Amino acid sequence: MGALDGKVAIVTGAGRLRGIGRAAALALADLGADIVVTGTGRDPAKYPPDEQAVGWRDIESTAEQVRDRGRRCLPLVANVTEGADVTKTVAATLAEFGRIDILINNSAFARGPDRVPLIELSEELWRKVLDIKLTGSFLMSKAVIPPMVKQGEGGIILNISSIAGKRGMANATAYCTSNFGIQGFTQALAMEMAPHNIRVNAVCPGIIDTSRMDDLGRDSTWKTVVKQMVPLNRPGSDEEIGKFIAYLCTPDASYITGQSLNIDGGSVMW
Repeated sequence: MGALDGKVAIVTGAGRLRGIGRAAALALADLGADIVVTGTGRDPAKYPPDEQAVGWRDIESTAEQVRDRGRRCLPLVANVTEGADVTKTVAATLAEFGRIDILINNSAFARGPDRVPLIELSEELWRKVLDIKLTGSFLMSKAVIPPMVKQGEGGIILNISSIAGKRGMANATAYCTSNFGIQGFTQALAMEMAPHNIRVNAVCPGIIDTSRMDDLGRDSTWKTVVKQMVPLNRPGSDEEIGKFIAYLCTPDASYITGQSLNIDGGSVMW
C-alpha cells in the first residue's frame, strides 16, 4: 500500500528527460498515484542531445516511465496559459480517472533569453514569463478546485517556485517577479482553501542539475556558480526535488499549508 493509493495527480510541464516535472510524476507514482502529465508538444528537432540520443518522446516517454511503475498515466498536450486547453485537461482527467486530488503547477518559461538587463527585456518576453508561471498556475488551480471541493476529501495544490522568489537577482527581473508572485498566490489560495482541507504550498528549488541549466554548461562557470551559491557545494537533482514534492502530497505533511519551502542546499536560509 502506497501513501497515495487511489489518488490522481496532474503534473504540468512534465516532458523533459532531466526535469522536475518528470521526477515529480515518477515520485508520485512510486507512492501509488495515477498521473496526468502535460507538455506543450515540443519540436523533437529541438530536443537536447541527451534526449535525442535515447529517443526521448517528451510526455509520452514520461507516461511510459510512470506505467513501468505499475500506475496509469494520461499524457496531454496542453498550453496552461490557454483557458480552453486547461478546461480540456481537467475534463480529460475526470473522464479517465473520475477524480483529481493533486495538482503540481510546474510549467515555466525556458531559462535563457529572459536573463538580460531590464532595459533590454522586451514587453513580449516579460509577459510570456509571467503568463506561463502565474496565469498558468491561476488557470489550472481555478479549474481543479471545483472537483476537489465536490469530492469532499481535501486535496493538494503545489506550486513550483524558486529561491529567486525569495531573493532578487540581477538580469532576472521577469523570472524573480513571477516566482515572488507564486508565493503570494500560494499564501492567498491556502487561506481560501483551508476550510475545504485543500492544502496549498510552494517549493523553492535552488541550483538543480536539470536541462533548464544547460545554458550555463557544466564547465568552470557551472562549478563557480555552485561553489558561490550552495553551502553544500553541489547542485541538487531532479529526483531530490521530485521526492520532496511527493512527500508534501502525503498525509505525513497534512499540517503544512501556505508555505514556500526551500530545497536548495542552504543557498537561502529563510
